[in-house]
Amino acid sequence: MPNRFRFILWLALLILGFVAGAAWKGKDSMAGKGKPAGAEADSVIVDEAPSLSRNASLPASRETTPGSGLTPEERATIKLFEDAAPSVCFITTSNVRMDYFTRDVSEIPRGTGSGFVWDLGGHIVTNFHVIQGADRATVTLADRSTWQAKLVGKAPEKDLAVLRIEAPRETLRPIPIGSSEDLRVGQAVYAIGNPFGLDQTLTTGIVSAVGREIQSVAGIPIRDVVQTDAAINPGNSGGPLLDSSGRLIGVNTAIYSPSGASAGIGFSIPVDAVSWIVPELIEYGELRRPSLGVDLASARVLSRLGLEGALVINVGKGSAADRAGIRPTTRDRAGYIQLGDIITGLDGIEIKNNSDLVLALEKYEPGDVVTVRLLRDEEEVEVRLKLDPAE
Repeated sequence: MPNRFRFILWLALLILGFVAGAAWKGKDSMAGKGKPAGAEADSVIVDEAPSLSRNASLPASRETTPGSGLTPEERATIKLFEDAAPSVCFITTSNVRMDYFTRDVSEIPRGTGSGFVWDLGGHIVTNFHVIQGADRATVTLADRSTWQAKLVGKAPEKDLAVLRIEAPRETLRPIPIGSSEDLRVGQAVYAIGNPFGLDQTLTTGIVSAVGREIQSVAGIPIRDVVQTDAAINPGNSGGPLLDSSGRLIGVNTAIYSPSGASAGIGFSIPVDAVSWIVPELIEYGELRRPSLGVDLASARVLSRLGLEGALVINVGKGSAADRAGIRPTTRDRAGYIQLGDIITGLDGIEIKNNSDLVLALEKYEPGDVVTVRLLRDEEEVEVRLKLDPAE
């Protein structure tokens, strides 16, 4: 009997506890329904992160400072660009094609490059490879005016060409001419051009080497080329390389890069060469070098014979070489080749190949008298002759 009484008492207490817990939970639920929706969430947010509450004030805006903190070097670079940019132009080339069936003529874009104003006559200097193979060329000046250009002269062996536009004199700003003879490795240089068609782009760097040699599109070396680390990319070709005074010291012509983009080594034709080449192209349309009046054997022939110099194959009748008695290569009656004279020197300049002779003659004009050193029948001979105009 006592055990049964104890069991009933425990069961009653268990039921009473369950009923009391359910009543308490219902009370809390009703109390929550009496609050506005989201009130509890808002109060939590306000307590934990007051800065994110609806009434929190926004932070005060920071004051901006005017761009007056330029260094003297930056100001000098900005002025250099602003002064030189009006002299630089954008060149686009195209080819004209006729449809075989309809006979319609269309113009096909070929390429782009850079150039600069040489004089108030509208002459524009650029690289030969910029306009090579093109039927038409268009020049866009810094003021965005566009002009059809006419080819005045070209020198593939120097990778230079001169165009001319019929622009008003007031729109032309000739570039100041400097000197490349006294360039020093380490001095600052500035290149302006149109890389990838992005006109009026400035890149800076230093002269990284002087006296370099590169190959021209004509296969003749261009010597005393300026090497720079200023970025030169496709489209920069023909643009000016300037010194810190804004004077022309070179014409950007090539880059050394497996990918075709700037890799830190660019080359420019020295302005000292440009200064004498451009006037000749304007006047004659080509370079008017003096001539010896000889035809030379190819480098392969000399290499096969194990000889150095410029082997004379033929001598023009009545030419400077003919008057001086220079001997050509001939065949005897038995059919054996009799080597002609081999030119090994010109006024003390050593001649090791045909290119050396071509470059040595650049320093002279028709009518100049020079001393030519020859290898004749394994003996050295010297002759003097008066140079002829090139034909």
